[in-house]
Parts: sequence; C-alpha cells; structure tokens
Amino acid sequence: METVVAASIDDVWSLTQDPVQHVRWDVRFTQIVPTGVTDDGAERFTYTRRVPFRTVAGDGVSLGERGGPGGARTSALRFATADRLSPIRAGRGYWRYVPEDGAVRFVTGFDYAPGWGALLDRLARPALGWATAWSFDRLRIWAERGDPPERWPLWSVLWIWRPERPRASRCRRAPAHGRRHDDHLRDAPATLATLPTPESET
Repeated sequence: METVVAASIDDVWSLTQDPVQHVRWDVRFTQIVPTGVTDDGAERFTYTRRVPFRTVAGDGVSLGERGGPGGARTSALRFATADRLSPIRAGRGYWRYVPEDGAVRFVTGFDYAPGWGALLDRLARPALGWATAWSFDRLRIWAERGDPPERWPLWSVLWIWRPERPRASRCRRAPAHGRRHDDHLRDAPATLATLPTPESET
C-alpha cells in the first residue's frame, strides 16, 4: 500500500515516528507509549486501541533507519497482544519513505496472525486494509494542507458532500506490479527480521 505526500521527508518522518503525532492520524491506534530501548537500538512500546465497550492493549518493538539509497528511510515493526478479543494476535510490517521530485512516496507492507480465526479474518483483514489506506490519506492531508487530523474523524467518511475529506481510494492498495493478495512483506527491510519478539507474543 502506498501514497505520495507532497511534503519533505523530514516532515513525513516526524509525523509518523513521533508516537504522539502518530496516533493523531492513524485510526488503528489510540495511544502509543515508548517503554525503553533494546541493546540494538530498537524502541519498545505499549499500545492501546479503544473500541466500544473495550480497550485492546499490547506491546511491540520498532526500529527506524535513515541513510538509505537516494535518501530513503525505513521503519520496521513487530507487535502483539494477549487479548483474545483482538482481531490481530501478532503482526509485523514496515514503512518505507522514498524521496521523489519534492515529495515522498510513503509505502507500507504488513501481515499478521489473526485472533478471530480464518473465517472471521475474511471480514477483518479487508477492514484493516481500508483503515490503513484511509489513515494514510488523512496523514497526506495533514502534511500537505496543514489540516489537523482531528478535523477528519472516522465518521467523516459519511460527509460525501466534502470531496476534500480523507479517502482510502486515493491510496494504492496492492504492491507495485502485484495484486492485493500478493506477499506484502516481499520488499521489507532486512531490519524486520532482526527485531526481537514482543513480550505478548512469547
């Protein structure tokens, strides 16, 4: 999945790597709290996602890298929860930031072990993909126009009279030169394989 953000790579990096800013645009998380750093420099954190009548909590570890080819950057992530009602048991993924003609191609790939079983995951997985794409466009609007994410709550998807609202359809939903069900981690940075296992996954 990817989008192109007409902003500097430093601005996009700041809005995505700062936990306080991250949860403002990413509807998948309510809170992210750093808890420490591993010997290899990876950052451990806890996270929560509030849903009606329940708050799902878990932990994870991430590692960002700068100085890639052409100024590209990456961020790798693993996370997990012990909450049996969570649709995701454990997941892993990455963000890639690629400078392009004064803009940034912001790319993600992720996969996870379902918490609800294969049958219900057929409903949960497309919903998660949509939420990711919608959040990416919410980020793009913030970085490009300065609209704070809070201006566009999740229910703004119903504001069909506002064409400037975030829309998941503006993001490429399949890997480049691929299809939606292809391996979304095939272009993951090598750092993803080096991350330690989150505590909730052990």
